[in-house]
Amino acid sequence: MGAKMPGRTMFQKIWDDHVVADLGDNVFLLHIDRHILHDLGGPGGILSVKQRGLRIRNPELTFATPDHAISSARGRAGTSEVGIRLLEGLRSGTRSAGIRLFDVGEVGQGIVHVIGPELGLTLPGALLVCGDSHTCTHGGIGAMAFGIGTTELTHVLATQTLVQPRPKTMRIHLEGEMAVGVTAKDLILHLIGTVGVGGGSGYAVEYAGSAIRSMGIEERLTVCNLSIELGAKIGMIAPDEKTFAYLKGRKFAPAGELWGRATAYWRTLPSDVNAEFDREVEIQVGNVAPHVTWGTSPEQVLPVDGLIPDMADVTDVGKREAAVAALKYMGLQPGKPIIGTPVDWVFIGSCANSRLSDLRSAAEVARGRKVASSVRAWVVPGSESVKRQAEAEGLDAVFRSAGFEWREPGCSMCLAANGETVPAGQRSVSTSNRNFVGRQGPGARTHLASPATAAAAAIAGHIADVRKLGN
Repeated sequence: MGAKMPGRTMFQKIWDDHVVADLGDNVFLLHIDRHILHDLGGPGGILSVKQRGLRIRNPELTFATPDHAISSARGRAGTSEVGIRLLEGLRSGTRSAGIRLFDVGEVGQGIVHVIGPELGLTLPGALLVCGDSHTCTHGGIGAMAFGIGTTELTHVLATQTLVQPRPKTMRIHLEGEMAVGVTAKDLILHLIGTVGVGGGSGYAVEYAGSAIRSMGIEERLTVCNLSIELGAKIGMIAPDEKTFAYLKGRKFAPAGELWGRATAYWRTLPSDVNAEFDREVEIQVGNVAPHVTWGTSPEQVLPVDGLIPDMADVTDVGKREAAVAALKYMGLQPGKPIIGTPVDWVFIGSCANSRLSDLRSAAEVARGRKVASSVRAWVVPGSESVKRQAEAEGLDAVFRSAGFEWREPGCSMCLAANGETVPAGQRSVSTSNRNFVGRQGPGARTHLASPATAAAAAIAGHIADVRKLGN
């Protein structure tokens, strides 16, 4: 008898189910189940198809919402002229193409990577794309999802297919129980700091292990969101009973007889016991503390109670040069505690951490406390639905009472749109996913953290350990 064949990974199962044609040299034509547009790339993509004399192949499989270029100010009063043109372009383009648009103020509007799961557009086993690198977020539901470029976006609109090289596979085991005060955001920042921003390059990553299984769905979405910061285009978590419970009854999720057929298929998706991966990594999470970045790359991160690294300890020449430049940009001194670093701004929002559970976490820290007089703090819900649910629970009142500004749903300060920027030289603690030079505005200094740690910084007036925050 021959040797037993290895099992298949979840990635392989979903990939194989979407192959339209094998083009050779590990390149394939794939069918796209869901395509989500936003206000930056959507109008141009629709126009490009029209200018080529083509039609949108499957408008019923594409959905759109404004998020990047609209103001988060009350009444959207701060939306720039460019933002208004993009919004009107998205409205007219989707209307002419027959694409469903979730418009400003409407249930369903919000950050694309927040509304996909909450509407049930994101489903286990689906192949979902969007013109945004953080599309990997949707892998927290068990979908295969990744960001695409402008040309690819046009190709999907015109053909409902996409040509893609097949990546290698990596499985990351997050094992153990998270300590009190530690969140999914802390785990993924710790992982990026351990493996590096290039550690996942060329791989489709599956997150597994007891820590992943214990997480709620919104926490899993946060983990997958930062897969691109790990260098991975795709991040995925196997669907389970928590996933099914989360999706049941959502607007675009299967219902009735289709629900039973869908869940039967979804249960076949987890990687086989004898599946083989190209790379395996294991992280024990029990000793992981709340984390915060100190530099201008997500891998430049440390425990909140740690010391800013001494350059003498960095042996890699390239990384040492990058670290020296980052410290200069951030205005920090090596060997000093990160705790106590003064903060000017706090931003709680973005596709990484703007869901209801994130706002609840931050509100628990803010409740009964006051934002430091030196800090300006914003809370930007990830969607209209999140905003309304938070208000129904009174979270907006908690934030307002503490001195936070309660804003309208959108990407906002994550990418410094509509003048929603951190002024040059000022320091922000942000729940977003990128701390690159100028990401939150020219000269802005950004520290990535969890919603709880960000709220603690707003209250303390400096980077603080939420586990030791006084009354």
